[in-house]
Amino acid sequence: MKAVVTGAAGFIGSHLAESLVGDGHEVVGIDCFTDYYPRAAKEANLGPLRGSPRFRLVEGRLQDLDLAPLLEGAEHVYHLAAQAGVRASWGREFCHYTEHNVLATQRLLEAAVDAGRPTVVYASSSSVYGDAGDLPLREDGPCRPISPYGVTKLAAEHLALLYHRNHGLPTVCLRFFTVYGPRQRPDMAFHRFLRSALEGQEVTLYGDGLQTRDFTYVADVVAAARSAPLSGRHGCVYNVGGGERVALNDVLRAVERITARTLRIQRREAQKGDMRDTFADTTAARRDLGFRSTVSLADGLVREWEWIRGGR
Repeated sequence: MKAVVTGAAGFIGSHLAESLVGDGHEVVGIDCFTDYYPRAAKEANLGPLRGSPRFRLVEGRLQDLDLAPLLEGAEHVYHLAAQAGVRASWGREFCHYTEHNVLATQRLLEAAVDAGRPTVVYASSSSVYGDAGDLPLREDGPCRPISPYGVTKLAAEHLALLYHRNHGLPTVCLRFFTVYGPRQRPDMAFHRFLRSALEGQEVTLYGDGLQTRDFTYVADVVAAARSAPLSGRHGCVYNVGGGERVALNDVLRAVERITARTLRIQRREAQKGDMRDTFADTTAARRDLGFRSTVSLADGLVREWEWIRGGR
């Protein structure tokens, strides 16, 4: 099988591409290496893929590339490319989010229609929900994002649905809930906490630490993404969450236990766009995708700590 993975040099994209190549599939990876975090980290993500004859990396923006030859013959397209970051999406930076999250998605969907309609799996986010009152969050519940980032992710979901309904393009959207594990972006909380423990530096915590998240290990996310084009219902959206709702204060204590180090914590006010609580209802993903969370938060934190301690 030929598959296309956009955002292949990123955290989740590199894991997904590696999983596909490991099972003998041909993968075309696309990445434009945005400067949201250092390119060197993304190059390191690609290390295990570089020597494989089944993997080809194409560098460029989806808005600019000639996508027809890249999508030709592909059965599945996994669209993970995006401008990341909730807090950075305000103000002048918003143009980057509309470019990479909305316009790029529309161009990819258009190209997929012309390329014979491969199944497109779109990586969305729990940020589309905003501060919903009722937990766990259900796919049929209200979506009221509280950050510009969340607005663009929801807009891309709507585009995927439009192309399914109007052009017969098979699309499946996955709403990921706070993904963590080896290769996690350096701006994300677990990476910052563990890095601070390793280097003895002060760690910044935004908010009172009582906010909760549904943390999802990256291998479980990859499994859901790979199941989506095979058994997901076209035109549908699925929550993908780890099944453990944990407060950030409890995460900090877990980090101290795992690292055997005491964190120096600087507490600051909650930031605009940060959701208070997330917790996924994964009933639909369990039913249709066979999704199961297989890695506990404690085990996943140990794996990420080992990766960071190994010099990454």
